[in-house]
Amino acid sequence: MVPAGLFVLGAILGSFLNVVAHRIPRGGSIVYPPSSCPACGARIRPRDNIPVVSYLVLRGRCRDCGDRISPRYLIVELLGGVVPVLLHARYGFGRELFVFWALSDALIVLSAIDLADGILPDRITLPGIVAGVVIAALAGIVSLPSSLLGAVIGGGGLYLVALLGAAAFRKESMGGGDIKLGAMLGAFLGWQLTIMMLFASFLLGAIVGGAVMAKKGRDWDRSVPFGPFMAAGAFLVILWGQKLLGWYLGRLG
Repeated sequence: MVPAGLFVLGAILGSFLNVVAHRIPRGGSIVYPPSSCPACGARIRPRDNIPVVSYLVLRGRCRDCGDRISPRYLIVELLGGVVPVLLHARYGFGRELFVFWALSDALIVLSAIDLADGILPDRITLPGIVAGVVIAALAGIVSLPSSLLGAVIGGGGLYLVALLGAAAFRKESMGGGDIKLGAMLGAFLGWQLTIMMLFASFLLGAIVGGAVMAKKGRDWDRSVPFGPFMAAGAFLVILWGQKLLGWYLGRLG
């Protein structure tokens, strides 16, 4: 029953994450007014605000105007539910569960915003850097020196990529938001897992970006948001990074 309870609680939080992802880029309050249809503005009734279930019952449409609601809302609610289940399977009810749950929810919001609006808001990433360092100092999941070094590697590594990309391609290849997100993740993960996160992120980006270019053609010149790849890479590292690192260090020994 524990996984089911975590899924329900996570999906409820996922519904709130949708509100945050929609309103923050537009400068709105995340607590008021109550949830409403993005198309017609009608207030969403309580029976239509049940995570996952309401979207499926209404077939992804507003009850009032019939306009289609983005599948992103369903995906975010599903991810919100799945994340704590996977984290509990990996960490149990340890402090890692709650720290990485909060971090993962922030990554879901940032990924949704990056995909929809092409930005990674400072309102999340900058406090996230501070939060990562403070939590490292208080919770002891990673040491404070490792947290600070991780922030430098995460942000500095992406800043170096941005400089090299601008010199090679004469256009921006890595945005400031990506750099700040890298620093935020580094603060939470520590320096060793940050290196693994960057490697996983670039690998995922290369695979997906290559597939998109193959489908769209070589003349396709739109940029692919990198935030979701960093989020995915970070979550993979959160789940399996320590085990992989232990295995690797064991092989060296």
